[in-house]
Amino acid sequence: MSNPDMMEALRALAVERGISEDDLLLALANALVTAYKRMPNAAEEAEVEIDPESGEIRVIALEIDEDGVITREWDDTPNDFGRIAATTAKQVITQRIRDVERERKYEEYAGREGDIVTGIIQQSDQRYTLLDLGRVEALLPQAEQVQNERYQHGARVKAYIVEVRKTAKGPQIVVSRTHPALVKRLFELEVPELIDGVIELRAVAREPGHRTKIAVASNDPNVDPVGACVGARGMRVRQVVTELHGEKVDIVPYTDDQTEFVAKALAPAKVKEVRLNEETVVAEVIVPDFQLSLAIGKEGQNARLASRLTGWHIEIKSETQLAEEEAGYAKGEWVEGANGEMMWVPEEGGEALSVDAAGYGDGPEPETVVAEPGADVEPSEEEITKGAEGDD
Repeated sequence: MSNPDMMEALRALAVERGISEDDLLLALANALVTAYKRMPNAAEEAEVEIDPESGEIRVIALEIDEDGVITREWDDTPNDFGRIAATTAKQVITQRIRDVERERKYEEYAGREGDIVTGIIQQSDQRYTLLDLGRVEALLPQAEQVQNERYQHGARVKAYIVEVRKTAKGPQIVVSRTHPALVKRLFELEVPELIDGVIELRAVAREPGHRTKIAVASNDPNVDPVGACVGARGMRVRQVVTELHGEKVDIVPYTDDQTEFVAKALAPAKVKEVRLNEETVVAEVIVPDFQLSLAIGKEGQNARLASRLTGWHIEIKSETQLAEEEAGYAKGEWVEGANGEMMWVPEEGGEALSVDAAGYGDGPEPETVVAEPGADVEPSEEEITKGAEGDD
C-alpha cells in the first residue's frame, strides 16, 4: 500500500514546522502498530515499515519464542489499512507538532530564571495575572504583585522570571514584580557600565511599591558609580522609577569601610558618627537632633532598608539622647507595673524597663507609698514634726 500524497504532505509539514521527518515517520509507525493490534485476528507482535520515498506502508507480523528470538515473520497488512493509516497519520502529526512546540517553548525559557521579560497584561483576578510574552503566557501570582500597582488589561509591564515549570500543557513561567533582583535587571537595561563590568551592583534592599536602596561600586577609579546609575539629568534612574510606578530609589556608593558604608546607607540623612560592635553586629549611629526623624524614616523604613543593605543591625540616636545616656541619666518617670514591680518609662517613649534593666539594680529601689483604693495614708510623726517646723 503506497500513499505518495501523504508523504508529500508530511515532508512539507516537517519543513514548515522545523521537525525532523524521521521523527514524524517513527511516531506514525508506532501509532499504526497500535491501530493494527486493535483489529480482529491481529498478531500479538508486529512492526510497521514505511518507505520514506513512496510512502508504502507494510505491517510485518512477528512470531517470537520464549528467548525473544524472531522465529517467523510475514506480511499481514490489512486490505483497508490505507484508510486507517490516513486517519492515524493526521492525528499523529498534529500531536507531534504540539509536543515539539511545547518542548521548544520550554527550552527557550528553561534557562532564563533570573532574567527580565516584557509582557502584555491579558487577564487579572484575585489569584493571579496573566502576561502575554508572545509565544507563551507568564503567571504573575498575587504574592508576587506589588500591592499599590494596578494591572490594567493591555498594559505593558516588565517582570522578573523566578521559575520555569515543565507541564503537560507546556511551560509554565512564573514571574515577579516584587523581587529585589527586578531592580537590578532594570538598571542593567539602562546602565551599560553594569553589563560591561565597569561598575557593580553590590547589594539591593527593597520594600516593593515604596522604596529601594542599592549599593554600587566602581572597578574604574575614573568612573563614578552613583553618577553612572543616575545618568545625565537623572535620565537613567528616572526610567527605572517609571517602570516601578514611582517607587523611590536611593543609590549609595559601596565601600569596604563598614563605618562609612553604614553612614552612606542612611542617606538622605546626615550622620555624625557610627560605632560598630562586630560581636553583636550592631551599628550605633549618632545623628544631629534635627536629622533623627529623617534617618529613621517613615515608620522606620529608611533605617530598616539601610540595615538590610549593609547587613548591620542599626540603632539610631540623636546627639541629645547620647549626651543624656553618657551623663548617666535620662528623662522619664517610675510607675508601678501590673505585678507591683517598679518600672522606668522613658519620656521619649519606648518599652518600660525594670529596676535592673534601667541600670538601678545595684542601688536602693525608689521608695514609694501605694495606698489601697479608698484608704487614707497617715503621715509619720517625723513628717508631722518637719511640717510644723516648716510652718514656723
